[in-house]
Amino acid sequence: MICILLVAGHGTVLEAQIKNDDTGLYSHLAGVPKALLPGIGGKKILDFWWETVNMRQLFTAVYLVTNADKYKHFERWATANDFPVENVINDGSTTLEDRLGAVADLELAIRSRRLVDDVMVVAGDMLCADQNFDVAQVIRFFRSEPGELIIYYELEESEKSSSRGIVEVCRDTHRINRFCEKPHEGQTTSRLASVVFYCIQRDTLPSLSDFLLLQTRATDRSFGRFWEWLINEKQLDVFGMKLPTGFQLIGQVGLSDYTRWLTHYSTNQQDTPPKPITCRSFARVGLMGNPSDGFHGKTIAMSICNFWAEVTLVESQTLVLVPHPLNDPTEFGSLQDLFCISRKEGYLGGLRLLQATCKKFYQFCSNQGIALTKQNFTLKYDTNIPRQVGLAGSSAIVSATLKCLMTFYNITDNDLPKSIRANFILNVETEELFITAGLQDRVVQVYEGLVYMDFSKKLMEEQGYGNYVSMDMSGLPPFWLAYLSDPSDSGRIHSNIRQRWLSGEPLVVEAMKTFAELTDEARTALQDRDWRRLAQLMDQNFELRRSVYSDECLGPGNLRMVELARQFGSAVKLPGSGGAVVGLCLDQTRLVEMRAAFQEAGCVFCVIAPYDPSAGRR
Repeated sequence: MICILLVAGHGTVLEAQIKNDDTGLYSHLAGVPKALLPGIGGKKILDFWWETVNMRQLFTAVYLVTNADKYKHFERWATANDFPVENVINDGSTTLEDRLGAVADLELAIRSRRLVDDVMVVAGDMLCADQNFDVAQVIRFFRSEPGELIIYYELEESEKSSSRGIVEVCRDTHRINRFCEKPHEGQTTSRLASVVFYCIQRDTLPSLSDFLLLQTRATDRSFGRFWEWLINEKQLDVFGMKLPTGFQLIGQVGLSDYTRWLTHYSTNQQDTPPKPITCRSFARVGLMGNPSDGFHGKTIAMSICNFWAEVTLVESQTLVLVPHPLNDPTEFGSLQDLFCISRKEGYLGGLRLLQATCKKFYQFCSNQGIALTKQNFTLKYDTNIPRQVGLAGSSAIVSATLKCLMTFYNITDNDLPKSIRANFILNVETEELFITAGLQDRVVQVYEGLVYMDFSKKLMEEQGYGNYVSMDMSGLPPFWLAYLSDPSDSGRIHSNIRQRWLSGEPLVVEAMKTFAELTDEARTALQDRDWRRLAQLMDQNFELRRSVYSDECLGPGNLRMVELARQFGSAVKLPGSGGAVVGLCLDQTRLVEMRAAFQEAGCVFCVIAPYDPSAGRR
């Protein structure tokens, strides 16, 4: 692949303002081309691009196209920066009026040097807001798609779409369906802006000459017009890749833009310690319908403040995953200590969850055409969610890790919508770590609060996710939670139910339909504040589950907790896959008595504190 840096623009606005500046602060920059203006740490704008593309394993050659007016500046820059002077191409123009146009400059480089390879084209006088992006990732994505590639970014609120080339991108295929060069108001709703950063296949290079034959004026020989012609008229396959960061100093800019850029980077480059990013995801209780989420059913689940997982990410020189001192022990008091811990907790801590999430995140961004920056970080986690009691402790760690990664790399809800995010978290656990799981936990940890979920086969097949509705949490009754002090692996509770469902066993198939019906009734009861009806439905949910799974599968510990709750007139069911029970007791006196009874039975008991995201973010 060949890289061509375009710096042949005539920056009349910036040059004029520098020349006419009365302060004298910028008099030494008079006549200096925009690409060679000083930046941070003595580096020029063009220095950044040269450092980025000066990799022989990626590019067989790098060329630079400039104009006759500024040629000497770039010749001197080339000799000082080990750039081959013979690869600096002079387009012969000296003023804005006799310029060739950006497409003509690119065509000149290809024709004069007889280039017959794929080409990356970059405007060498603009700057990526985050200077650490990975150009190798851009090339890999380009080669994975059957067409040209345009880099785009999401406009900031202060940027007007009428000043940029705007792309409309298909989320699923990444194909650019339409290109609008500096659109007028109402022409497009897209806020995705392209910049002069493209990859063009060798077989498409002749299209440059065809386009130039149609355009005689330099003002029409812009890349914006070229892509409008190639995409909108010629219907060629052109794909988009997003950089989750903005660009600075694009096109014709003024002195204020340049000084604002200097101030921005000076502030960011100060030797201040990086600010940690801390995100939290909460445990959840399934109030109705579980475990039908894995069988095209319906469920209602709720986030609870009592237990959470918290992940902290801070930028660092190398990528480090920090073991948790309790959940990922590497030091033991003795061999007996190691034996006891391993027998009780097994060998699978949270570190594998961090690693699998990072791997899946990189894979997702690569597949979705999102170019990540080359920044490293240190990840550590903490959690107070009790293990192996079915409160979604593993997915909480994955969810919190994903939040940190999205914040660190500036990945937005548009890049990874909540509905897809839940699928992502499930895939981390099921595909990477082979954890038995359904979508319910991941959905409620992404949406947070009290969530109604419909996983019908039709919805899942048509759109890849269900229908998720956040419900009003005001005035909820006092739910309670109890769990075993020494639970078995909650994953075993699923037993062979999936095989029976896939084989079409009538008992299981009908049960999953009934779970969905109970969930719809519970939704109505919650909306009507009919807590007695809700309590009845919770009991029905457990009995239905018991009839399908059998007592042997549910296990004696879970059954003892259910029977104990019923002695005090409380509704009760399993909130997850086993090891805990959730209940609704409308008699406060009996609730106090029941708490004591559970504690005396060796269980941990607590009144649930629902997490309501509308009441304020953490």
